[in-house]
Parts: sequence; structure tokens; C-alpha cells
Amino acid sequence: QVQLVESGGGWVQPGGSLRLSCVASGSISSINEMAWYRQVPGKQRELVAIITSDGKSNYVDSVKDRFTISRDNAKNTVYLQMTSLKPEATAVYSCNVGLADTHSPDADYWLWGPGAPVTVSS
Repeated sequence: QVQLVESGGGWVQPGGSLRLSCVASGSISSINEMAWYRQVPGKQRELVAIITSDGKSNYVDSVKDRFTISRDNAKNTVYLQMTSLKPEATAVYSCNVGLADTHSPDADYWLWGPGAPVTVSS
């Protein structure tokens, strides 16, 4: 069994910064792509950023040049550094990790973290 645990959410004033972390633990065989999504109540979940196993990343246009996704493969961890935060970034941020576990190493699947709330307000 594999679990994802997120940390780093919270409240920040506009213009501030936060760093989210998502750690995968358990019976992991391999980790492929890792991503961050966000969702505001009443709206569809939005892909914010995604990073491949070899470090290539993509971002939604609204966060380019302000957010940075990175990963530490040795720690099975993905990060989202958020800077110059705006009130419209307020949402629940969830990591989504593509992986295979040791029970079925050839069967990739996507696992969701529980979500970390981020509030940007003055």
C-alpha cells in the first residue's frame, strides 16, 4: 500500500510565498509523473503543474514564472514553490502521483493526496 502526505499549506498575504510538499511512502516500485492540482469549491479541479521522472515540467499559464514544481526522487517527494501569490490562488491543492507498487510492479496507477488548503488574503 502506498500513501501520499502533503504539507506546507496555510494562509499567506498577497505577494507572499508558500512551498507545498508531497511525500509518497509505502510499497513503491516506481514513480513516474508527479503533479499538483487545485480546486475551488464549485469549480472543476485544475492541473497546476506536472513534472516527469526526468525533470521536465509544464505549468498552467496563470502560474508560469511564479510557481516551480520540483522533485526529489531519492525522497519520493514532489514540491510546489509558489511565489507572488494572488488571492485567486486560494484553493485546495492536491498532489497526484503516477506510480507502481511492489505488489503489481507492471501496473501503473495514479494516486491522490488528501489535499492541502491554501488561502491567500489580506
